[in-house]
Amino acid sequence: MSRPHPGYYPGFRTLEQRRYWDAHTREVILDRVNNVPPIRFFSEDEARLMEAVCRHILPQDDRDKENWIPILPWIDSRMHENSGDGYRYEEMPPDREAYRLGLQAIEQIAQHLHGRGFLEIGEKAQDELLATLHDGKPPAAHDIWARMPIERFWRLLVQDCVSAYYSHPTAWDEIGFGGPAYPRAYMRLERGDPEPWEVEERRYEWSAPEDSVSDRYTPIGGQSEHHGGPQGGTH
Repeated sequence: MSRPHPGYYPGFRTLEQRRYWDAHTREVILDRVNNVPPIRFFSEDEARLMEAVCRHILPQDDRDKENWIPILPWIDSRMHENSGDGYRYEEMPPDREAYRLGLQAIEQIAQHLHGRGFLEIGEKAQDELLATLHDGKPPAAHDIWARMPIERFWRLLVQDCVSAYYSHPTAWDEIGFGGPAYPRAYMRLERGDPEPWEVEERRYEWSAPEDSVSDRYTPIGGQSEHHGGPQGGTH
């Protein structure tokens, strides 16, 4: 079920606390919300493919599309600016090259398995294809994986998706994060009590999309199991 505000903290809005932030912090966060960067690094075809991949890495099926968090634009922005963490694994090419190689590999695997491009196969087939990257067992594009470790590429992809997602205030709403605590600061640190502006955590139930394989569990040495029904609980 799509909702405007999924998560464990219904009714909580981080941006409602913005009057308590200093001017620079407020400017940075509002700019992040209101000025999503255009696509400048990825080609049109690459961007469509990346958008689909990001949608599988971090599904947002539980929220209405008006409240989807943009992920690809921020990855593209980092690639366009050629910015990074200041280090690179010896066996990995630069991130720009790694993404282009990784997208080529995904297309090659789709052609190998289905005789069609990634965007032309179904959602479940896309999920299953990406699972081969997660598991480090790609059925094709071995020449590309000889140039960069598949585990490193998968980690790069997931890390960038997660960083973009959890940099957005809508994601903070979902996990109950009150945003920057400057200059107000947090007050109730000793016993884990909520701050006066926080709301009570509630159980949140969500079922993975019917054609998703993300809720399959594969025990070591066993066959995969599919756990249907709501995914929920408190954290």
